[in-house]
Amino acid sequence: MQASLEGVFKKFTANKADMDGKTFAKFAKDCGLLDKKLTATDIDLIFAKVKTSSAVRTITFAQFEKGLDQMATKKGISLDALKEKVTSAGGPTFTGTKADAVKFHDDKSLYTGVYANGGPSTVDIGNGKISDISQLCDRTGADVRGVKK
Repeated sequence: MQASLEGVFKKFTANKADMDGKTFAKFAKDCGLLDKKLTATDIDLIFAKVKTSSAVRTITFAQFEKGLDQMATKKGISLDALKEKVTSAGGPTFTGTKADAVKFHDDKSLYTGVYANGGPSTVDIGNGKISDISQLCDRTGADVRGVKK
């Protein structure tokens, strides 16, 4: 059971040697350890108790085991029963949402204006379309008074 418990620890920490408080809380939630007797606040307090000092933000596997012992005491069950529950959970569960289709962005038949024709183009010069300010301005030479010749 020791190897599988360490395997669960490694799965939650992504094969790192230390676990932070957020991961410790996710571990308790994903393994189904939270109930009326053991709350999320209790998990944070247990994490703070098993850390070596307040300057350190992570715990090692040995400290993790001490935390499991405190969780078992708080829940009122044996440490072996708690370890069995943790190892049966396996590892972290990841949930996410899938983005829905956005009607006016994904359906190109609903495009309007310039974008319905493929978007703005930089090669429209000479087709009667104005694409640059230099096509609007008269840049021919002028005399001293600013009169065109």
